[in-house]
Amino acid sequence: MEEAPREIRERLRNIAPGVGVVGVTGPVGAGKSYLTRALCGGDGCHLATDDYLPDYDKVRYEDRDDPRLADTALLSENLAALRAGCETKVPTWSFQTHSRTGYRTAAPATLVVVEGIHALHDEILPHLDLCVYVEAPPDVRWSRWEYLERTGQRGWGVEVAREFFHTVAEPTFEKFLAVYRARAHFVVQNHVGVPRA
Repeated sequence: MEEAPREIRERLRNIAPGVGVVGVTGPVGAGKSYLTRALCGGDGCHLATDDYLPDYDKVRYEDRDDPRLADTALLSENLAALRAGCETKVPTWSFQTHSRTGYRTAAPATLVVVEGIHALHDEILPHLDLCVYVEAPPDVRWSRWEYLERTGQRGWGVEVAREFFHTVAEPTFEKFLAVYRARAHFVVQNHVGVPRA
């Protein structure tokens, strides 16, 4: 994991000398956000696919993470604008209310990272120069999510989140795992770093 940001940036410079767009995907708790922060540093633009999720109370429980219900059309518009060097309004989504809460302005940058569980999905793929898949064992990933719930960084609490992890998040991602992993130019292992209270 520690060498991955440097290697990805170096590869990107060789294939996209202007604006480079990287997709970072993997299952819940794999370490996508951690890698994205390291990639972006202080000068990259980060878009999270979480912000394009539907309002959870408007879709069936089992469909909440289905990429076909996400606003991928808007994400594609936002990525096209950033590629063209233009500011764009991107949505914000809350893990406390599990709904869209507004919009923010994303400024153009030479590196744009779109990160999330479906960052390598079909509609997004044409916008990407490099694809990255982050993986970690399920027990490690759940430990990371549990930490977020125990420390109040998410809005459900441990037991509700555990149910969602096993009945929605994991089986939904499993449907796309093989396709996303096969699309990756880089596969990053992130088996360590479980937070401690």
